[in-house]
Amino acid sequence: MFIKRSPVKSSAISSIGYNAEKKVLEIEYFSGDVYDYFDVPEHIFNELMQAESKGTFANKMIKDHYEFEKKE
Repeated sequence: MFIKRSPVKSSAISSIGYNAEKKVLEIEYFSGDVYDYFDVPEHIFNELMQAESKGTFANKMIKDHYEFEKKE
């Protein structure tokens, strides 16, 4: 599945994308790693995009709360 990501201002995250139909959040970190997080509600994506610190928000509200898959 292709998800278009947009660049974001963050010291940890380089780009973020979201598929509302499938509820998949895709985050590309500056390390080059890309993760898909599953069953993420749209309001969580919106809050992430509005967060002053996207890395902190992802750590607190996404990483340990949703199933994920590292993309190769």
